[in-house]
Amino acid sequence: MQRRHDIDWVRILAFGLLVLYHTGMYYVSWDWHVKSPHAGEALEPLMLLTSPWRMSLLFVVSGVATAFLLGKTKDGGAPFLLPRSRRLLWPLLFGMYVVVPPQVYYELIEKVPGGYHAGYAAFMATYLRGGDFYCMAPNDCVDAPTWNHLWFLAYLWAYTAALWLLLKLAPRVMQAAGAWLDRRLSGMGALLWPVAWLALARLVLAGRFDSTHDLVDDWYNHAQYLPMFLLGYLLAFSTGFWESLQRHRWFALGAALAGYASLIGVWYFSGYSDEVPPPDALRMALRVAWGVNQWCAIAAAFGFAYRFRNADSAVLSYLTPAVFPVYILHQTVIVVLAHNAKPLALPALLEGPLLVLLTFAVCFAGYELIRRVRVLRPLFGLKPATKPRHIPDATLQDG
Repeated sequence: MQRRHDIDWVRILAFGLLVLYHTGMYYVSWDWHVKSPHAGEALEPLMLLTSPWRMSLLFVVSGVATAFLLGKTKDGGAPFLLPRSRRLLWPLLFGMYVVVPPQVYYELIEKVPGGYHAGYAAFMATYLRGGDFYCMAPNDCVDAPTWNHLWFLAYLWAYTAALWLLLKLAPRVMQAAGAWLDRRLSGMGALLWPVAWLALARLVLAGRFDSTHDLVDDWYNHAQYLPMFLLGYLLAFSTGFWESLQRHRWFALGAALAGYASLIGVWYFSGYSDEVPPPDALRMALRVAWGVNQWCAIAAAFGFAYRFRNADSAVLSYLTPAVFPVYILHQTVIVVLAHNAKPLALPALLEGPLLVLLTFAVCFAGYELIRRVRVLRPLFGLKPATKPRHIPDATLQDG
C-alpha cells in the first residue's frame, strides 16, 4: 500500500495539459464557448497531440487511486462509497451552479446574434430555472444547468458506483478478472491488448455516437473510459504490468508518435477534410491509428514515470491536493480572461502565453484561498481541515 508518487506526477501533468488544451480551444476553429478573433487551424495539429489519450489517461489514474482508497477500508463498503460520493458530487453540484455559469454567460454574449444584453443577475435567475437558454438551431441550444468541463466528475462518480456494485455483487468475478488481466497485460501484452480494445471501440462506435459528455447516449466515450478506469483499478498492484510498461516505454513512445503522424498527415497535409473525407478504408485505418496513439501514449507516460514511484518531494506534496481545485476553476478562468482581454487586441503569440500564465496564477491563488477556508474545502474536493493533535512534551512529563 505504499503511495505511488509516479501516479501523482502523471495526474498533475495530465491536469496541467488540460489548462493548455482548453486555452488552445480558444484559438482553433473547433466550436467552443468563446472564440478568439485569431482562431484558425494553425494550432490544431498540436491539439491532436493529446486529444486521443488525455482523458483516458486520467481515468486510468483514477482507477489506480480508487484501488488505493478501497484498500484503506475494511470491507470496501459505505466507508468508501459515501466519502467518495461527497468528494465528487459536492464539487460537481457547486461547480454547476457557481463555477460554470460564467462560461455560459459569456458564451451567450458571443453567440447570440445581436448580443446577449441581460445582466449577470438576470442571467442567473434564468439559469437557475433550468432548460434551454437560447437555440441558434434546433439542435444547437445553450442549456442550463450544465457541467461543461466538469463532466469528468459525473463520469468518475458513475464508474466508481458501478465498480462498488460489481465488488459487492460479484467479488469473485472481479478477482478473476484482475488475475486474467495480470497474466495477459504483461510483456508486450501490456501494449497490444489495450490497443486492440480501444481500436475496436473506435472502429465500431465512433461513427455512430458523437461525444456528448452528457452521461447518457455517450456510448463511445463509455466504451473507452470505463475500461480504462477498471484497468487502472484491477492492475493497480500488478508489478508485472507496470514493469512491462517501463521496459517497453521507448517502443510505446515510438508507436504513439507514429499514430499521431498518421492522423495529422491525413487530416492536415493530404487535402482531406470534413468536406472532402478520406475513403472508408483509410478512415478505418485512421481509427486504428487513433487507438494505437491513444494507449501507447498512456503506456509511455506511465513507463517513463515509473522510475519516480518513490520520489516524494515538497513540490509534489503541494501540487497533489492543488490539482482538484485548479481543475474545477481553470476553464471558467480561461473563458472570463479570454473574453475580457479582447478589447486589448493583443497579438495571439503574446496573448496565448499570457492567458496560460494568468490562468495558472489565478487558479493557484484560488487554491490558496480555498485550502484556508473550511467551508470551501469540500466544495472543491479537498478533505476537511484537520486540527493537529496535541502531543505532550515528554521532557515536561519526565521533569
